Amino acid sequence: MLGRLNHVAIVVPDLAGAAAIYRDTLGATVSDRQALPEHGVTVVFVDTGNSKVELLEPLGEGSPVASFLEKNPSGGMHHLCYEVDDIIAARDHLKASGARVLGDGTPKIGAHGKPVLFLHPKDFAGTLVELEQA
Repeated sequence: MLGRLNHVAIVVPDLAGAAAIYRDTLGATVSDRQALPEHGVTVVFVDTGNSKVELLEPLGEGSPVASFLEKNPSGGMHHLCYEVDDIIAARDHLKASGARVLGDGTPKIGAHGKPVLFLHPKDFAGTLVELEQA
């Protein structure tokens, strides 16, 4: 079921500053900013060749990552995203196995234009997991 690691997501207090560090200091290719109002974040992706690093900052008052930044003012790792071939089959298998899918279980469209779901960190060794349809 589990495919390749798509990205590691890092919440940052200053998206432009963090993108500049990856671009100017590390020499990475960084995507344009992308606002995702449905998810309450603005993101950029750092190309690492074999995967990506997603840098994200809160978008709007109701952003789910705003509370993360309150607890971690400097930012930090937020989630891991894995690809799956069939997100509905993966969701159903995980729910049948006792894993908790966040929200109502209906996939939302993510930053790559593909369906995504999030899994409760308490079910995955303390790590928030995102699944993205490959």
